[in-house]
Amino acid sequence: MESSFEITEDAQINTNLQRSQVSPQGLRVRLRPGEEQHFEMKVFEPEKSPMDLYILMDFSNSMSDDLDNLKQMGERLARVLKTLTDDYTIGFGKFVDKVSVPQTDMRPEKLKEPWPNSDPPFSFKNVISLTNNLDEFRDKLLGERISGNLDAPEGGFDAILQVAVCTRDIGWRPDSTHVLVFSTESAFHYEADGANVLAGILSRNDEACHLDSSGTYTQYKTQDYPSVPTLVRLLGKHNIIPIFAVTNYSYSYYEKLHTYFPVSSLGVLQEDSSNIVDLLQEAFQLIRSNLDIRALESPRGLRTEVTSAMFQKTDTGSFRITRGIPGTYQVQLRAMEAVDGTHVCQLGEEDRKGTIHLKPSFSDGLWMDAGIVCDVCPCELQKEELSARCNYHGDFMCGHCVCNEGWSGTTCSCSTGSLSDIKPCLREGEDKPCSGRGECQCGHCICYGEGRYEGPFCEYDNFQCPRASGVLCNDRGRCSMGQCECEPGWTGLSCDCPLSNATCIDSSGGICNGRGYCECGRCHCNQQSLYTDTICEINYSAIRLGLCEDLRSCVQCQAWGTGEKKGRMCQECSFKVKMVDELKTAEEVVEHCSFRDEEDDCTYSYTVEGDGAPGPNSTVLVHKKKDCPPRSFWWLIPLLLFLLLLLALLLLLCWKYCACCKACLALLPCCNRGHMVGFKEDHYMLRENLMASDHLDTPMLRSGNLKGRDMVRWKITNNVQRPGFASHASSTNPTELVPYGLSLRLARLCTENLLKPDTRECNQLRQEVEENLNEVYRQITDSHKLQHTKFRQQPNAGKKQDHTIVDTVLMAPRSAKQALLKLTEKHVEQGSFHELKVAPGYYTLTADQDARGMVEFQEGVELVDVRVPLFIRPEDDDEKQLLVEAIDVPMGTATLGRRLVNITIIKEQASGVVSFEKAEYMVSGGEQVARIPVIRRILDNGKSQVSYRTQDNTAQGNRDYIPAEGELLFQPGETWKELQVKLLELQEVDSLLRGRQTRRFHIQLTNPKFGARLGQPHSATVTIGDPDELDRNFTSQTLSSFPHHGDLGAPQNPNAKAAGSRKIHFNWLPPPGKPAGYRVKYWIQGDSESEAHLLDSKVPSAELTNLYPYCDYEMKVCAYGPQGEGPYSSLVSCRTHQEVPSEPGRLAFNVVSSTVTQLSWAEPAETNGEITAYEVCYGLVNEDNRPIGPMKKVLVDSPKRRMLLIENLRESQPYRYTVKARNGAGWGPEREAIINLATQPKRPMSIPIIPDIPIVDAQCGEDYESFLMYSDDVLRSPAGSQRPSVSDDTEHLVNGRMDFAFPGSASSLHRMTVANTAYGTHLSPHLSHRVLSTSSTLTRDYHSLTRTEHSHSATLPRDYSTLSSVSSHNPRLAAGVPNTPTRLVFSALGPTSLKVSWQEPQCEQVLQGYSVEYQLLSGGELYHLNIPNPSQTSVVVEDLLPNHSYVFRVRAQSQEGWGPEREGVITIESQVHPQSPLCPLPGSTFTLSTPSAPGPLVFTALSPDSLQLSWERPRRPDGNILGYLVTCEMAHGGEPATTFLVDGDSPESRLTVPGLSENVPYKFKVQAKTTEGYGPEREGIITIESQDGGPFPQLGSHAGLFQHSLPGEYSGITTTHTSTTEPFLLDGLSLGTQRLEAGGSLTRHVTQEFVSRTLTTSGTLSTQVDQQFFQT
Repeated sequence: MESSFEITEDAQINTNLQRSQVSPQGLRVRLRPGEEQHFEMKVFEPEKSPMDLYILMDFSNSMSDDLDNLKQMGERLARVLKTLTDDYTIGFGKFVDKVSVPQTDMRPEKLKEPWPNSDPPFSFKNVISLTNNLDEFRDKLLGERISGNLDAPEGGFDAILQVAVCTRDIGWRPDSTHVLVFSTESAFHYEADGANVLAGILSRNDEACHLDSSGTYTQYKTQDYPSVPTLVRLLGKHNIIPIFAVTNYSYSYYEKLHTYFPVSSLGVLQEDSSNIVDLLQEAFQLIRSNLDIRALESPRGLRTEVTSAMFQKTDTGSFRITRGIPGTYQVQLRAMEAVDGTHVCQLGEEDRKGTIHLKPSFSDGLWMDAGIVCDVCPCELQKEELSARCNYHGDFMCGHCVCNEGWSGTTCSCSTGSLSDIKPCLREGEDKPCSGRGECQCGHCICYGEGRYEGPFCEYDNFQCPRASGVLCNDRGRCSMGQCECEPGWTGLSCDCPLSNATCIDSSGGICNGRGYCECGRCHCNQQSLYTDTICEINYSAIRLGLCEDLRSCVQCQAWGTGEKKGRMCQECSFKVKMVDELKTAEEVVEHCSFRDEEDDCTYSYTVEGDGAPGPNSTVLVHKKKDCPPRSFWWLIPLLLFLLLLLALLLLLCWKYCACCKACLALLPCCNRGHMVGFKEDHYMLRENLMASDHLDTPMLRSGNLKGRDMVRWKITNNVQRPGFASHASSTNPTELVPYGLSLRLARLCTENLLKPDTRECNQLRQEVEENLNEVYRQITDSHKLQHTKFRQQPNAGKKQDHTIVDTVLMAPRSAKQALLKLTEKHVEQGSFHELKVAPGYYTLTADQDARGMVEFQEGVELVDVRVPLFIRPEDDDEKQLLVEAIDVPMGTATLGRRLVNITIIKEQASGVVSFEKAEYMVSGGEQVARIPVIRRILDNGKSQVSYRTQDNTAQGNRDYIPAEGELLFQPGETWKELQVKLLELQEVDSLLRGRQTRRFHIQLTNPKFGARLGQPHSATVTIGDPDELDRNFTSQTLSSFPHHGDLGAPQNPNAKAAGSRKIHFNWLPPPGKPAGYRVKYWIQGDSESEAHLLDSKVPSAELTNLYPYCDYEMKVCAYGPQGEGPYSSLVSCRTHQEVPSEPGRLAFNVVSSTVTQLSWAEPAETNGEITAYEVCYGLVNEDNRPIGPMKKVLVDSPKRRMLLIENLRESQPYRYTVKARNGAGWGPEREAIINLATQPKRPMSIPIIPDIPIVDAQCGEDYESFLMYSDDVLRSPAGSQRPSVSDDTEHLVNGRMDFAFPGSASSLHRMTVANTAYGTHLSPHLSHRVLSTSSTLTRDYHSLTRTEHSHSATLPRDYSTLSSVSSHNPRLAAGVPNTPTRLVFSALGPTSLKVSWQEPQCEQVLQGYSVEYQLLSGGELYHLNIPNPSQTSVVVEDLLPNHSYVFRVRAQSQEGWGPEREGVITIESQVHPQSPLCPLPGSTFTLSTPSAPGPLVFTALSPDSLQLSWERPRRPDGNILGYLVTCEMAHGGEPATTFLVDGDSPESRLTVPGLSENVPYKFKVQAKTTEGYGPEREGIITIESQDGGPFPQLGSHAGLFQHSLPGEYSGITTTHTSTTEPFLLDGLSLGTQRLEAGGSLTRHVTQEFVSRTLTTSGTLSTQVDQQFFQT
């Protein structure tokens, strides 16, 4: 069947008719999958068209004055309408809310007259149908009276829906413009607000008309409110344009709402609605200029898009039109190929075919009969369903079986869920089916690994193909069946050979210079030679340097039978010689060579022609005659020898004492003939990401006579591609201190111990070197002492390559470079620096942009390496040039050959630079784990990977720590990882044998992958030691050089700049004088300076590392010297950069129905900055939890809105939900959950009325992709108003409690949820300040929870209860009352003493003092400390019991009273006497810790008399867990307690408890049993209640109010119970029958939580509240 397009109805537009028109009106189209159809549509809107105006008004008591004004405005409204149209009608309707609990007061007297002189409550009533009789409209309106309800939000959505769908009752005319004016001053109820058993509403709105003969809405008791997407769709379907006329109190609710209607208007009413006519006149003009065209009732397989070249499109998708002229619009209708991953032809017929209504705002529109053509073969129409030929497990169609799901095979005889005979799956010689890599099903192997294993027997591993440079198939192909399948253009076993010859093309455009062939991207030369490069090109400069010497022995043996190769070795020569009478001149040949024959003392000559690299068929021309001395003067030989010796002696003296003679002598032909030095290569190309060091060993060759010594001076210049760069840098600040690198060769051999920095021999030599060099270089003005001294060997250094090379760094002014160079050359020539002996002939002095040095050729040495520094800088150009130059030969007779070497360093863009934050870390021996941060500097936002491995030093693996190695993978956006190395406790025998020896081990980063490269430092040293000893060592080392008084000035111009999220660069100018070093103090802004960290620096700058992200720090510095310590500089503040946040807290699903859920989440535990947005993604998944089709994304751009209501989900389908957070550093990792709403209990629950919950319609199209609605404004009633109060819907975090105050009066529903709080311990390398921080990040406050006292009322009847008003704690503090102290910090002073510090809270009045209370966590005497001095923010507590947990509470007082308290739990752990567990051992170590109880208790009802209890493993158990002790007892006594023992240690433990009684509260306690004893308790109280008339029990509680005091880590949980049957999780989190958690991820240690739920009303409670949370 072919595609088709046919217009079925096309009446032309008549502009004389005053009504909206469309052309064409009907068409029929059939498209194949993926095909598009384009056509034009014309729409005409007249200047004046008929108008129907319907006013829908809120008739609650708060709108009484608005109604009075509206009654007086009939005439004015009629005049406004006449200016717009000559044909109009006007109608009126009123609404209040559902007549049910809790929306309406159900007492009989209130149902009759809720307010004096008012009508009974109602939902919606059509008072005046649309009419053109203004007198009738005015008369009926005058007779209306106000009504009333209880809660502040009104039921306006019910009224809007009835006005839209009841076209006959309302009187909407088909060809007129329909305008609906919605007037209110309150918020609105929407879908799920009515879905609760209190109101008796259980079903969704059916979108039908339900008005009786009097115009009253009748189904308000049986149907829920409609949703926002439903109203948008229905108003568009019926051509209704909404105008929202609201007051300031509710404006914020409707400001977002009206944007979801394509054409709508929003105006602000005055308090009495006196401006409603002016508002309507302005709105009419606005909406008449907008036109929206929308495709309604479109099948899922078809997409429609409308554009226009005439009119501009607005942000809402509507067009700004000009009335009175027809507008032309372009329509694109497209048939999709696939929907949600399923081919469109596999969808149902309703998704492939239907009637699309392409509807403009004001007219009926175009009806399109559209469908998708899916061809079907004739045999498919004759299929045999469940055929016997298919074993009744499939359909026989077109000659073969189409098996049902779960069956396979040609006859559907094999069940894919069962195992069959494994013999067909056994490979020859193997005993495991499918090679142990898969399952045998129906005689075939189903391989594991999602494509990793292939083959009939899964014998091929697609991770084991050949690799090139460690990369599978060279990343140029894919591994299949054990072999690499290469991409086009590549070949070879590992796809490492390019088929292109591009890499073999020479400078002239040929292949391999015609001297070879190209294979695998490389040239293979016909004649290999030392003088041919990678493309077989002859390097003539290299030939000239050593060619004569290379050919000498072969020429000598073939021509004269003498020399080194005479005899058989002469046959190995690769060329032949030809004796000639005359040789060509030097200009005609490559090289003219002459040598003396040692056997006859005659000189022979030969020439080299051609390429200069003689091969097997080449011939070298040799002169027949030798040049021999005369033979008749033998008697002159002794005389000549004597004279020569005398001359040599004279020349030596001249050389030694006369530089001029030395230069002249070097010009003599006899002294330099065949004797030169030069670099081996003239150019090096380096790639920075492949470089293993910061230097390059550049070979230098010596040719000719190798006798004697030659010394060569050289220099290197950085950035020669940038002219004047070095000179400009040197002239910037001559007095600036810069590091100079110095390398010398010592007159002693190198040993293995010298290469180990911590050996005694190395330390002794380092001290000797630094003392002597400091003595020499102290004559340089303003120079500092040497530092970073280390030793090495220099390979390829001739006969002295076994000598020790020392590398060190000297800080000196930039202007001292020449003085340093002269001083260094002088002492190298003398062979000593003070008393330190050095070997002459070698040194290197490196400045910031250039370097100079010297190398030595000893006698007989042909090659030495010049160690050239490369000046690798982050700010380097992408391709920078360095120039190495041989300057001169200050000693020796050699001449300079190749003098220059160009080095090009290409900086390729790496995905990231990975390194440690610092090179050394210190951890206390009391810690269980060493946490070492690894950072990545992102260059390209991809992923990076490095390997790590520990290495022993003085600490030994498996004795002091557990060796670790592995890989760290940084995902895109990640900049920080943490290496964790488990530490082992020092055994008693080790303590005796090793004493207090400091233990160290190293961690190395290696093998960067995915474009990463290693930064500095990539090796870290971890020191394990006693914390007190480390503190004393650090203090003594620091203070030993700090006299108490000195004359140094304060450092000048201190400057701090953040260098990352955990690093600050701090620098300053040195004070006058010669300071020996500097002392830096830094601390968190707001902390006391006494808690500052100390850092010692020898240079005027310091790197502050291991800091907290997005945290303010204060710092200052002083100088110290022999005279003492100088004053501190001025204070400097700096904030570290942001870092991506951690994943959000655990997701919570509030299941409304099988198609509607409310998703909420908690703030990330590590915000690492300011959260700016959240991204929620959701989409369908299959049975294997794999995505089906694309995920929908919703951006929640307000960080306080951590909720999302998702509507119209598919029933019985699982969805995958992900949430991630964003701050200034980018997006963090996501939190994931998968849930199928259909598997949850089908009872709906009550959602609190929060209009700022974002709403998403899962089934609507792209127009609703970001369907969010919320408001930021605070809504309150005026003082003294009798109207219901509308409270702020934002989250208020007061005293750690997160309160949601919902709109309502004093008798409305309040619910307060408690936020999770935690203590968290932070690793810092500064062990001298062991601070137990109060949050997961140092800048975030720790919010403790105060106890809220509730009145205790009697138990109420189960079903019918009258609840009196219950007062609870007001979440807002009174004016003048101090807030909670913002931080609580503990510092251990000894095993029984503790310092408690806090920060001053915010308060509008002057503080009068503080109160500190503390007691044992397990109970006991309560101690009080009163602090009348408000400036004192710390106190020392003595006489505590060791190894006992205490709870501390701190609060502040003002004139208005006491503020809420800050609470924390702490334990001082120390060793105690075996016979006296309360007496600590003298001198024993002590550490701070917090108790850790088992995770949150989760209760699941199994039957009326049994439940399942589960809990998580403690976050920080004290010892190894052996099991758990569970205690169950009645909460109010009556029976003895029952105990259960649960063995094992698993992440989550479960216990089934039988034999319980219904409607009886039980108290459960869970303790972990460890090798150290029993830990703290986790406690919870629960009640099993059966639903009346229901088959399944629910977890809940009795009606009434109870307060339970819980010791343990959660030291108090106050639960205010109502008649709700509500399962809950004991951490202030509601919970359903599944093990899923909400409200935020629990951090390690939570001290105390309270959850309060209160239901207050003044009427009779007739039905129950049923509420469920399903959390993950």
